[in-house]
Amino acid sequence: MTSTGIWSYRETIVGGIGSTDVVGYGVEALDGSIGTSDKATHDAGSAYIVVDTGPWIFGKKVMLPAGVVRDIDMDDEKVFVNRTKDQIKNAPEFDESLTGDDAYRSELGSYYGSGGAGYRDSNDPTY
Repeated sequence: MTSTGIWSYRETIVGGIGSTDVVGYGVEALDGSIGTSDKATHDAGSAYIVVDTGPWIFGKKVMLPAGVVRDIDMDDEKVFVNRTKDQIKNAPEFDESLTGDDAYRSELGSYYGSGGAGYRDSNDPTY
């Protein structure tokens, strides 16, 4: 996956997320629930979801590039991401005013993409 790929939904779920509003859906990390989806964008090459972690990490919100979304369960209203709770907890601080900022996106892309501390699960065959 390229650095721009981290900002795109997987081909297997593009239709699902593009046609459904996932705001309010529960968000599940590889090792458990992390909160609820507060916002989701669908812009090609720059898509992301914002997760409100609630009391789990003291109301912190996190911005996850679309490439970390591994599946969406429409029936159970859950978004599954291929990162652990700790990887998400230790991500760069979310700042809503920077969602369109190239430097901020680059920092998040590096963190969640290849080589970053939030590096994707190496057992995930879709990468």
